[in-house]
Amino acid sequence: MKFAVIVFPGSNCDVDMFHAIQDELGEQVDYVWHDADNLADYDGILLPGGFSYGDYLRSGAIARFSNVMKEVIKAAEAGKPILGVCNGFQILLETGLLPGAMRRNESLKFICRPVELEVANNETMFTSDYEQNETIRIPVAHGEGNYYCDEKTLLSLKANNQIVFTYKNNPNGSLENIAGIINERGNVLGMMPHPERAVDDLLGGADGLKLFKSIVKQWRESHVVTA
Repeated sequence: MKFAVIVFPGSNCDVDMFHAIQDELGEQVDYVWHDADNLADYDGILLPGGFSYGDYLRSGAIARFSNVMKEVIKAAEAGKPILGVCNGFQILLETGLLPGAMRRNESLKFICRPVELEVANNETMFTSDYEQNETIRIPVAHGEGNYYCDEKTLLSLKANNQIVFTYKNNPNGSLENIAGIINERGNVLGMMPHPERAVDDLLGGADGLKLFKSIVKQWRESHVVTA
């Protein structure tokens, strides 16, 4: 499987994402700059964390207009797995690939520490290696991770089982403890915690590795060639 790690001016978690794919999974991965005009060669798209374009206006608001996002949208429409982490999640929200919006943390402070999550939906291409309701430990690092949506959108998220991860002890005021959501089709996941920073016990835990393994497992199963 071949991944693209999209790099925007201000991205700072692209190296972590690259390491998780190449060194921990042993899969192919390239850095792809924000002005790229073709992602056809890639099977999965990863939008890393950081401060794209300095978070001017608001997080992800300028990155949504990057040339590469047209190709990310095409990849999503083609059913390819798209993962946006932290700033990547914010960009997916701004682009409209996921519903809702991100607000400043309730404390108005930047939060950087491991948190406990609950796997609210393990029947996705990103979470099949987890147990339903499994508790995992993943780091967060954000100032604007307070997820919000209107009541109609929240009811839709619940009805379609689109809430994938929830905080066990909400660090930022996020609505309904939401830490990660998926689109209705099930191939676009946005989450504020950083699974790419939890792929090796030397980093304090490897609970994030199952997410990447789930993506590869699903892709391989869907690309089995029968005789």
